[in-house]
Amino acid sequence: MMYLLTRKAVQKEFMVFACVALLFLVFQIPASAEEKTRTDKKLLENYEDYQGRLLAVERQADMEENGFEVIESQIFPVETECFGTVNLVPAMEKTYHRIVLFLIKEDGTVLYRTDQLEANNRYEGALRQPIRNISAVSFQDLNRDGMTDIVLITTCVNEAGSYAGKPYKVGEVLFQNSEGFYRDYRLSDKINRFGMNKSVESIVAFVRDGYSTEFLYTASTKKELLQNGFDIANEQCYPRQFEKLGRLEVVPGSYTMANFSTFMIYLIDEQGNIVWSFQPMGDYDNLYALKGITCRDIDGDGMKDILVLARYSYEGNNNELMVESDYSIYYQRTGGFYADTEVKKKVRCNDESTVAELVERARAYWGWNTEE
Repeated sequence: MMYLLTRKAVQKEFMVFACVALLFLVFQIPASAEEKTRTDKKLLENYEDYQGRLLAVERQADMEENGFEVIESQIFPVETECFGTVNLVPAMEKTYHRIVLFLIKEDGTVLYRTDQLEANNRYEGALRQPIRNISAVSFQDLNRDGMTDIVLITTCVNEAGSYAGKPYKVGEVLFQNSEGFYRDYRLSDKINRFGMNKSVESIVAFVRDGYSTEFLYTASTKKELLQNGFDIANEQCYPRQFEKLGRLEVVPGSYTMANFSTFMIYLIDEQGNIVWSFQPMGDYDNLYALKGITCRDIDGDGMKDILVLARYSYEGNNNELMVESDYSIYYQRTGGFYADTEVKKKVRCNDESTVAELVERARAYWGWNTEE
């Protein structure tokens, strides 16, 4: 799917967006018909107001009065096929925290604008979005057609839900053609679904060079992992008897792409089939060092659980390299394994923490003797 950054396209996208929002509301159960009417009216008023302000920006000087704040640090010139050299001017809409990209001539005239970006769809069907800032913009020819494309990475923080308060990155590419720029939604989906949004280098390695972390999540056998370049941490690789799943090999390792290592753990049966997989690093950028893995009963239900401790690196607020120790616990249940959501709220770790120490503290949390 493609998206041209024209004024007409913006108007069309608005109509689609408003219709989807109305359909969503139709299938809700309001407290009363009167309340539903008020909600529908308010929603449409908000969309119309936002859309009107967006289309009212015909020159860069119009942004402030229409509620858009220019992100000065991310303004760059870009060479285009149809307009020559123009400025890419990103702006944040102040009320709803949506990013809009404007292409502007040297005299300040707006040529194209778009808010149809992956980051503006974190809250699906909502006008307000959790965008905090733009972390990276890069200009490269990714599809090798001789025209410069735009790589964009934004940082978001959800206000509610299981990821509330945790910064995460959203990456995408705007490809250039003879009429302007367009976005491939399928590529955007894979970039973000498979964690290839950590850096510009990761996105370039995927889109231009054909590398991908997708196999880490779709492989069904150990052989498939190895064929795609998965590097097993042999010193932490060993068989264990799991009460519900039988004898399985615990296989931790990583795949390095554009200098970023994605850490995974697999449970593999005697035939080489992947029975279960874990991704302990969450939204960290890179595996810095694996400190240890253990399989012990942690919550006292008589079944072996898994605890992994590692050091991860990520980019700080001032683009500095940050390194942090973190751990994950996975509890064995009848249907497989489930990630801990309780212990980590109370049991913190630091660079001096060990696997043995964390096991004891986690087992103490569940209120039973740590001696087996």
